[in-house]
Amino acid sequence: MISVTKAVKSGRAVAMLAAISVTCTPVAGISQTVPDASVPDVGLNIPDNLQVYGKLDPNIRKPTAIVNETVITGTDVDQRLALAVAINGWKLNAEDTARLRTQTLNQIIDETLQIQEAKASDVTIKPEELNQSFTGVAKNFKMTPDKMRTYLRQVGSSERSLKKQIEGELAWQRYLRRKVEPTVNVSEEEVKGILKRLQESKGTDEYHVNEIYISAAPDRAQQVAESIRQMIEKIQKGEAPFGYFARTFSEATTKSVDGDLGWVRASQLPDELARAAETMQVGQIAGPIPVAGGFSVIYMVDKRQVLTADPRDARLALKQITVRFPAGTTQAQATQRVAAFAEATKSLRGCGDVAQVASTIGGDVVDSDSATIRDLPPALQEIMLKLAVGQSTPPFGSAQDGVRALVLCGKEEPRGGDLPDASRLQGQMEQQRVNLRAQQLLRDLRRDAIVEYR
Repeated sequence: MISVTKAVKSGRAVAMLAAISVTCTPVAGISQTVPDASVPDVGLNIPDNLQVYGKLDPNIRKPTAIVNETVITGTDVDQRLALAVAINGWKLNAEDTARLRTQTLNQIIDETLQIQEAKASDVTIKPEELNQSFTGVAKNFKMTPDKMRTYLRQVGSSERSLKKQIEGELAWQRYLRRKVEPTVNVSEEEVKGILKRLQESKGTDEYHVNEIYISAAPDRAQQVAESIRQMIEKIQKGEAPFGYFARTFSEATTKSVDGDLGWVRASQLPDELARAAETMQVGQIAGPIPVAGGFSVIYMVDKRQVLTADPRDARLALKQITVRFPAGTTQAQATQRVAAFAEATKSLRGCGDVAQVASTIGGDVVDSDSATIRDLPPALQEIMLKLAVGQSTPPFGSAQDGVRALVLCGKEEPRGGDLPDASRLQGQMEQQRVNLRAQQLLRDLRRDAIVEYR
């Protein structure tokens, strides 16, 4: 689900409204945690050879619902959807928009159930808290609250819609802290066991993988594979993120978390997945991969070696030069200015020269001392690994958002071989259990809810 308060804390505004769009390169691939080809036993006694009586017409139900007497209007859904599309720059066709609208409605229903459960436990969010969080979100967008309100109206959303989302997340987080966290406990013996296993697996490759699994009967395999290729092409073009397609199409159990398998080792993956993961680079996507019962697609979010120093964990001191284009700039003018920008960065004589070079091309300079190479997009990671102190990346960006270059001023090499701090590991394990319990609670709330569609 979309996280607003996380964006307020991290300062990464785009992360506020959806999974980050990925730019991927296709490679030969493999699949996921694949279900058996036969119908699984889920306790419902569903026959294999069934007949459906009647026809489901999604146009009959409008995106309006009453959740335990709380009304969700079509406007609520449209405004939430409009903001997500605007922030991420998605280019969706009518079919994709319809799917995303249904998904947005489901998210608002979950949000409503969370607010209701929190209120039942006397957890409420005061108006001044909402105003404070709204101001924080606006600041992340480099806007005042008034400008943020204007922006929301321009993209078809509203202050009320965003504050409702903020209320849902704040209320649920506070509810979990009050009712769930006190019941979660990780013993010292468990932590010691984890640390021991980490030590034993030192140097082993681990992969952070996202997955999509789509079943396909033998007579439809070619058609499904072609649909998956079109889906991958949309991801590569940035029309929608991997997580959107995972939530919408995947039949794996990970669809509710955008297809996220988390950190896994090759031995924990099916053979096909393991072979693909071992050859993939960060940011690459693999598929469609034939597997039992259908096809899989995987995306390599990250990779590392257990208890081994990773060059991408190096902490960087950077200067960023940004050149912006005024409204009405032609393509030819933009190309000429980018070329001048690229030439200027080649003449840099270290970070002490950045301000002077930026002034000659009308650029702005921002300092950063907290980023790691791993924090950067995959394409920039590969460039940064090869840079020497004082050198600059090639220009990158767009005419709409501005063209940028990063100048490396210093690098603090990572340490490796040390076991994680026991108390920090214990906190991480406890948080994982809280998150799992939160998912179980939400499933229970959905199961017991009375939802009337209009």
